[in-house]
Amino acid sequence: MPALWIAHVTVTDDEAYGKYAELAGPAIAKHGGVFIARAARYVQLEGKERPRNVVARFPSVEAAVECYNSPEYQKALDHARGASERELMVVEITE
Repeated sequence: MPALWIAHVTVTDDEAYGKYAELAGPAIAKHGGVFIARAARYVQLEGKERPRNVVARFPSVEAAVECYNSPEYQKALDHARGASERELMVVEITE
């Protein structure tokens, strides 16, 4: 079953987070991820507001988790740590 990678982010260091974004995109694509929403317009209805919201579709939960744990994504993530406050989850799509 396909899955969604959903990230809610507050960027605290634009320069460092820019490097993360530069490296994360190719790592996500390498694992079959396709962005379907990235820093687009949103309406916060409940919970903690994060001004940057990203959704990527993966072939499976396993592919998304494999991406997260990959050396390429972890290298990107090194730039996001300390440069952002984030929540990230993977949710299986029930079609």
